[in-house]
Amino acid sequence: MVTAESVWREYEKMLAYNDSISLDDTVRVNENFFVGKQWEGVESNGLPTPVFNFLKRVTLFTVASITSERVKLLASPVDSRSGDGKIIRAAGAVNAELDAILEHNKLPQLLHEFMRNAAVDGDAATYTYWDAEAPSSGGGRGAIVTEIVPNTRVGFGNCADRRVQSQPYILIKRRELTERLRNRARELGCREWEEIKPDTDEQQADCYKETGDKTTVILRLWKDGDTGSVWACECVRGIMVREPWDLGLRLYPVTWLCWDYVQDSYHGQAMLTGLIPNQIYINKLFAMTMISLMTTAYPKVVYDRTRVPKWDNGIGRAIGVNGGDVTGVARILDPAQVSPQIAQFIELTQEMTQSNLGATSVALGDARPDNTSAIIALQRAAATPNELTRQNLYQSVEELGAIYIDFMAGYYGVRMIAVDPADEVGEEVLDFAAGALPLDANGMLVVPYDFAQLREVPMMLKLDVGASAYWSEIASAQTLDNLLASGQIGLVEYLERIPDEYVTDRQGLIKAVKERNAAGGSGAQI
Repeated sequence: MVTAESVWREYEKMLAYNDSISLDDTVRVNENFFVGKQWEGVESNGLPTPVFNFLKRVTLFTVASITSERVKLLASPVDSRSGDGKIIRAAGAVNAELDAILEHNKLPQLLHEFMRNAAVDGDAATYTYWDAEAPSSGGGRGAIVTEIVPNTRVGFGNCADRRVQSQPYILIKRRELTERLRNRARELGCREWEEIKPDTDEQQADCYKETGDKTTVILRLWKDGDTGSVWACECVRGIMVREPWDLGLRLYPVTWLCWDYVQDSYHGQAMLTGLIPNQIYINKLFAMTMISLMTTAYPKVVYDRTRVPKWDNGIGRAIGVNGGDVTGVARILDPAQVSPQIAQFIELTQEMTQSNLGATSVALGDARPDNTSAIIALQRAAATPNELTRQNLYQSVEELGAIYIDFMAGYYGVRMIAVDPADEVGEEVLDFAAGALPLDANGMLVVPYDFAQLREVPMMLKLDVGASAYWSEIASAQTLDNLLASGQIGLVEYLERIPDEYVTDRQGLIKAVKERNAAGGSGAQI
């Protein structure tokens, strides 16, 4: 039995675990160093506090190199009955919707923020939900929305397991305006909606706590042991805002990625954590060098105060002595020399830190391109250390694609999809009744499809992610070009298999070629 009290105890257990591994402090320090607040909490006493934030450049370079590849989700039937028309239609419907979902959620920008959080904070998480008010294709309502969630606001029921779908429950915390939460709770039938009060954010240090008009809301997700369906409830401290309800899903709508795995913990190690001591070392060297230069770099005048009562012309300031040999009246003291090893060690520390992360001078574009082949080879070699992280990202995107398909089956219902009219009605019927068929601007037949059938269709959906999808398209197009050039296939067969973006108005061109062939015009092979 899930109650508001039991959920809050689980939330306090999550906070205790985060505190045991100093997660909140680590995240706050990493975020400060990333944005340039690298002397936070340090008493400078008027001394210089220089910041040479090379960590941000290295981090952004690493994240950009990992997320620079084109990402594409492709559902393909791999079942033995993959030639079945029902399965082909399901795959086509899913692929069309996946393209629309990725465009709606701006996946490239989402992945950039996703990997940035992993590099700086140690973990990255997404939460996907159904927005019933968002406009959808066909003039309807309802869309799938994915948002980034900070790792400090996600709690797993099993802290020693980082696998999402094997969790007994998942907690997601958010801060919501109290007045808006009260109104929503009243609409959901919560009898205690008037007792909802603002609170602080216990996950942050005192100086970061929110004591305004916001309330902490906990969303609890779990799977029913009998049906396997995902359930959810929302609560605040002591009050169940929304009673448990069935989400109609089979997968937790959450993805999770650790930058570097830590054994027996679902929280990972951030890339930035191990680099902060190097940044501190460089900043301190610069600070001490600045102090030395400010105090000893300028020449000083030493004069005989018994002969000249006062002497002060700024910068180095004159030093008066009573008698002694000052070569007549005054002489100039040469400034102290700063050891050249300081600059060498600063440069060496920065260079080795960047090189160990794959951000070499070649990869960063600082090298002279005297040899193009060598430059490309070195850039590829520099990207090798991040290959495992890139594969983890692709795995997370595949999991996100599976979640999207789960949402389609649970929420889409009957929607209109575009299919090839020749596959639906046949060539003869198409030639006879083409004008009466509901065709879209691309000449595709618009028919209804029940997405709930995705749970029943005997097929598996393979999700191809990354540059391979892009290069496989190019390879497929080149193969079709060769087959057409050698006369192994006809022009219509070629046009039916080439991707839409390669040929403008592909369906219209197919129709024109067929009509021309039927009239005996060009004699093109079919």
